Amino acid sequence: MVQTQSAREARPTNRARELKALIRNLSCANPRWGSPRILGELRKLGIEVAKSTVEKYRLRHRNPPSPTWRSFLKNHVTELVSIDFFTMPTVGFKVLFVLLVLAHDRRRVVHFNITENPTAQWTAQQIVEAFPWDSAPRYLLRDRDAIYGERFQSRVESMGIEQVLSAPRSPWQNPFVERLIGSVRRDCLDLVIVLSERHLRRILSMYFDYYHRWRTHLSLAMDCPEGRPVQPHNQGTALEFPEVGGLHHHYERLAA
Repeated sequence: MVQTQSAREARPTNRARELKALIRNLSCANPRWGSPRILGELRKLGIEVAKSTVEKYRLRHRNPPSPTWRSFLKNHVTELVSIDFFTMPTVGFKVLFVLLVLAHDRRRVVHFNITENPTAQWTAQQIVEAFPWDSAPRYLLRDRDAIYGERFQSRVESMGIEQVLSAPRSPWQNPFVERLIGSVRRDCLDLVIVLSERHLRRILSMYFDYYHRWRTHLSLAMDCPEGRPVQPHNQGTALEFPEVGGLHHHYERLAA
C-alpha cells in the first residue's frame, strides 16, 4: 500500500511535538537540570538533538529551585518530630488542651499531656520530658501558634533542636500529626463522653497503647509503630481481644 504525501509529512510533525513535550516534562520534573543534563538524558533514550533545541523548549524557572515541602519531610523522616494541640470538651463544659509529640519515622506518639491552661513554659517542659538526656531530634515541625512563645523557643534551641515552621493556615504542611489527631478523634474521642481530665488521660493512654501495638498503618506497609510479627496459620486459632474499652479489638493466634 502506497502512503500518501500527507501521511509522510505528518510523521515528522508528530515526532517534533512529542520531543517538545518530553523536553518540557524533563525540565519541569527536574528543575535543577540545565540543558546539558537534559541533553544527556535524551541521548540515553536514543534521541539525538542539538543543544539549541533543548534550550528552545525547556522551561525557565524564575526563582532558584529548592526542594519541595514533601521532599523535606521525606528526606528527614528519621530525624523529624511534629507537635500540635487539639481541644476536647468535657461533660462539664471544660475545654482541655491535648499536646501530641509525634516521631515521623514509625508514627510513634513519643509524648502527650493534657492541661486546661497551656502556656509557653508548660509546652517547653513537655519537650524536655519527651526527649530526656541526648534523645532530642534534629528537627521539630510546628505551626505558628502564639503558644510557642519565647520561653518555648529558647528551651528548644538550648536542646539543639532546629524548629521548622509551617506556613500560616497550612495544616497540610504538618500532615502526620494532623492525621494522627484525626485518627484519635474518629477512632476514639468521637465515640465517648469525656468526664474529666483524669478520664481523658486514661482513655488516651489506652488508645495509644492500642495504636502502637496493634493498629496497622498504611504508611508502614500495614505494620504497627512498634512492629507486629506475622503469625503463621499453623500457630493456632485466631482469637479476638478487646481494646480501648471494647471500641476496638486485636486478633492473635494462640495454640489450643
